[in-house]
Amino acid sequence: MDTTENMPVTGDILKNNTMKLCRISGKISNEGMKVGFMYREEPDDSSDSGWRFLSGTENQKYIDDEKNSELINLDLAIKLDKAIIPYLDRPFGTDMERIEGTDNFQIM
Repeated sequence: MDTTENMPVTGDILKNNTMKLCRISGKISNEGMKVGFMYREEPDDSSDSGWRFLSGTENQKYIDDEKNSELINLDLAIKLDKAIIPYLDRPFGTDMERIEGTDNFQIM
């Protein structure tokens, strides 16, 4: 797999995206787990950033139950796990996983 170094995110990227929404697993938002897997898909609407965050421990049954995820502002997701910041400017279609034991992610 291709490893990706942390790249600084400019203030403009954060300023333009943190008011947008993202979908996050309850394992992160409610149970305090860190982001283990993140991907960006085409946004559902103009308020959506396209980012989706999972801990990596969810099974398909958990993911399929809408009660187990929520839409939150991207700035709140950043507060839950700051390690995602350097990657938020990645294009739609990006899939990344955390390198175990680090705050770095690699492209899948």
